[in-house]
Amino acid sequence: MYVCSCFGVTEQQVKHHAENGACTPRQIASACKAGTDCGSCVRRIQAILGRGACPRRDLVDGGRPVLSDLEGLDEAA
Repeated sequence: MYVCSCFGVTEQQVKHHAENGACTPRQIASACKAGTDCGSCVRRIQAILGRGACPRRDLVDGGRPVLSDLEGLDEAA
């Protein structure tokens, strides 16, 4: 099934790019141009990414809050 009619990008292609690390619509756009012309497919891409096509963030960052690495910077300055 086509996700992006402007560039002929299929749902399988979006899932493939997500498996290779593209976890946001902008990263998908960089990988295959989907979402960069009329923009009507961006919500569909978001839905695909929200359904587990992309690795879960807690697996990527170990479940730590994103800013946890920044704690204590004020003390070092």
